[in-house]
Amino acid sequence: MPVPTDPPPGVWMTVVGVGADGLLDDAALALVQDAEVLLGGRRHLAAAPEADGQERLTWPSPLADGLPALLDRLRGRRTVALASGDPMVSGIGSTLVRELGADAVRVLPAVSSVALARARLGWPAEESAVVTLVGRHEERLLREVAPGRRLLLLTSGPGTPAVVGRLLTDAGCGAAVLTLLADLGSGQESRIRRTALDWVVDPLNEVPALHVLAVEIPSDVAGWRSSWVAGLPDDAFEHDGQLTRRDLRASALARLAPSPGQHLWDVGAGAGSIGVEWMRAHPTCRTTSVESHPDRAARIARNARRLGVPDLTVVEGRAPDALAGLAPPDAVFIGGGATRPGVLDACLKALSPGGRLVVHGVTLETEGLLADAHRTRGGELTRIAVETTAPVGTFTGWTPARTVTQWSWTR
Repeated sequence: MPVPTDPPPGVWMTVVGVGADGLLDDAALALVQDAEVLLGGRRHLAAAPEADGQERLTWPSPLADGLPALLDRLRGRRTVALASGDPMVSGIGSTLVRELGADAVRVLPAVSSVALARARLGWPAEESAVVTLVGRHEERLLREVAPGRRLLLLTSGPGTPAVVGRLLTDAGCGAAVLTLLADLGSGQESRIRRTALDWVVDPLNEVPALHVLAVEIPSDVAGWRSSWVAGLPDDAFEHDGQLTRRDLRASALARLAPSPGQHLWDVGAGAGSIGVEWMRAHPTCRTTSVESHPDRAARIARNARRLGVPDLTVVEGRAPDALAGLAPPDAVFIGGGATRPGVLDACLKALSPGGRLVVHGVTLETEGLLADAHRTRGGELTRIAVETTAPVGTFTGWTPARTVTQWSWTR
């Protein structure tokens, strides 16, 4: 359907998707020629026909730092932004809507590289996951690794396949098949098919910059990292003994109830296991781990990267002082330091209605604190005792772990 040149009332920014061939249909071409300002990358601007009196601007670099000032300068002028494919698939369209609001932006997509990749491979949308690595940590893909899983990676440049190959190989998926689909939708489409290990051994010198990387995980790959259900094995985490153990972790996370887009404070984080598993529950979950011990803070970051949630934030400091200025939480876990003056009060105060709090304690002092909190505020008070088998001479017996008192509460 033709798109009218005049935008709806209030819309001053139009984002036009451009295919790899650089061609615009008649409606898009009319919008481009009518614009007072044309924004885009150098490649897109070079391919667009000239228009008398039109101001042409490339995106600022770095984008996040320069974009707000640029948009303030252009506000209200008839502006068209050129973008690759579907601008709302990990593209500039999403960024502009966040900055300006949906009422000020009109988006006219072309066919996305994701849609073209699925079409070329014959992969149904419901049977493959899209992970964007554009401007993000490549370790994000590790959350998605599971036996037989298909991934489409939106990459940030020609060096990404070698990085992905290394990450998958280190995760025990060296046999994963990586298909590089380059210049989709153009007359120069190409395809390179290699294993993850191949990319490690020989990363290739010539890799097309514009590509989608399709990943097929073998069905027989070890799957302990693939579960998004709380309770990864303890040996999935690097730790020095300060770790919320598997059964206790599963119990705490069941009460913390991770939901998409929500933010957790993990206070006295130790190895960071609660915060890591909170973020593994959904790609949009966020964690701020607070840990006063420098070695443990560094260890939390390593665990987060290895388990596919590299965007986890680590704050090195001691609560309650380290909590000042943090983004508000939707849930709080206190794994250590609950008896420190002000910690519990600060966490309770930070929670909005519907926010959840879980506190673990192993000492009589912490147990007394939690019993008082339960008596005055309600919630759920539980004592959890876990026993595991261990050799007793030539026989097998039960070895009890330290009993933990758990208080959970919802505002």
